Amino acid sequence: MREEVHISPVLGVRRNGDAVIADVVGDVNLNCGSEFQKSLLSLLNGPGKAPSCILVNLSQVGYIDSSGVASLVKLLAKAKHAGVPLWLVGLNERVRSVFEITRLDRIFQIAASEKEALG
Repeated sequence: MREEVHISPVLGVRRNGDAVIADVVGDVNLNCGSEFQKSLLSLLNGPGKAPSCILVNLSQVGYIDSSGVASLVKLLAKAKHAGVPLWLVGLNERVRSVFEITRLDRIFQIAASEKEALG
């Protein structure tokens, strides 16, 4: 019997001053949804000082499904509760259309680049 391994699409987390930036790669779908959500929520509860804002860099994401969007919505709710701004950055046309169709582009702060979000 083969055991399934689910790896988070969050490739890495880095800091820019007090901001925390999560770099996400590949497809974000049900296969990695649980690990993706855990990785995102850990951004608020990570070691050290609480972040001044969180950026989720989606520039290397080719596809996101409803489970990935749900994970981002959950992070947004927790970030708002903690008073930490959340930005989605670098969305390609396909990923951005998911947020536009669901009208979540009106709920999330979306920037073309990290520089724009941090500026």
